[in-house]
Amino acid sequence: MATTPNHLIRPPPTTSNFLTSFIHLRLPTDTLRRTFKCKTISAALSSPPNNPPQQNLYQPFRPPPSPLPAKYQSLDTNGRLEIIANRLGLWFDYAPLITALIHEGFTPSTIEEVTGLTSVDQNRYVVATQVRDSLIHSKLDEQTLAFFDNGGAELLYEIRLLSAAQRAASARFLVEMKFDAKGAQDLARAIKDFPRRRGDKGWESFDYALPGDCLAFLYFRQSREHSNPSDQRTNFLKRALEVAATEKAKNTILFEMDPESSKAEEVDPLSEAVKVPVVRLKFGEVAEASTVVLLPVCRAEENDVLEAPWKRRSEGEFGVVAAEKGWSRWVTLPGWGPVLGLGEGGVVVAYSDARALPWKANRSYREEAILVVADRDKRQVAADDGLYLVPGENGGGLRVVRGVVLKELGVKESLGVVVLVVRPPRDDNDEIADEEWD
Repeated sequence: MATTPNHLIRPPPTTSNFLTSFIHLRLPTDTLRRTFKCKTISAALSSPPNNPPQQNLYQPFRPPPSPLPAKYQSLDTNGRLEIIANRLGLWFDYAPLITALIHEGFTPSTIEEVTGLTSVDQNRYVVATQVRDSLIHSKLDEQTLAFFDNGGAELLYEIRLLSAAQRAASARFLVEMKFDAKGAQDLARAIKDFPRRRGDKGWESFDYALPGDCLAFLYFRQSREHSNPSDQRTNFLKRALEVAATEKAKNTILFEMDPESSKAEEVDPLSEAVKVPVVRLKFGEVAEASTVVLLPVCRAEENDVLEAPWKRRSEGEFGVVAAEKGWSRWVTLPGWGPVLGLGEGGVVVAYSDARALPWKANRSYREEAILVVADRDKRQVAADDGLYLVPGENGGGLRVVRGVVLKELGVKESLGVVVLVVRPPRDDNDEIADEEWD
């Protein structure tokens, strides 16, 4: 049996480390020299290579420039709080102080606790000051601007949502009429609401560029929400006449007050072009409307329109709406003029897109869903420019066709005349003009 030399015997390693195991080998020194050549390893080789210095992406915080006017920049925090607490100055002097304190870490509730100026007033002063600054940039005359020095924050706050040009015109009108905050609120609402009321009775007689006409149209429209005759209706018409700016608007109001004694001439509705308003519903508009109308919704099929309920009535103290028969689909619309004028025959036809309507070609709005409001009480094809609901060919869905086309085909009766087209709410506002109809 062969034996292994003692110098080749490897004892069990005491550690799992390979280097330690290697050291325990009892090899001759000359063998080690032949097998491995020792080489000195520089520590510099084991260090990572020198990388270029990294760019510092985090910059130190730099506070925004001070919103304070030069006369207040020398004041410390206590001095700013003292001016607000003691009401030293005009109301628009407080706004930059409030903004500076909030930048320093104060909250509106803390400012209210220290100075007594409520959080509501703080917000009103800051916003109204911004409106006032925009009036200065619009070159509003100093006499009109000075009107708002005392107690003007409430007035200017109400016109905050208007454009710069509308703010300037509204400010002059507020001074001329000596309106209070409620009057300013009504004026701003009338100006914002006016474009959406296109198609309402008398709308074309009022000038959108004049705040007085916008407000007069608001009162004129509200008068039509009351029975005739009634004191409420008369009062609204009188208020409309007081603020109306143009003669055309005044004549329209006078004719509404007393058609017999008015100098305005009544126009045959068929002698003018029929304009079907197209309205884009706004988010929250139904909730904010003073008057709403509930209408049954049908598919674009003839049977649905014929079977939809006609009679609806309001019952009880809560005004619960009861229909003559069950119906699964209903819609609530704001009390627009064409909708309020509907009788029992009012109905809404829902289309998944607008291809059933005679738009001009190559329009993007043809692809969106729409609601077509029709009056089933008026089935006769009377006006050439009118739009009428008629069944499609070969049992197809309902179509909207011009009166002149139906007359050429010998059609004398339809399912109802179209009074309004409603587009779905969207963030942007892209109103359609009358010229968009084919």
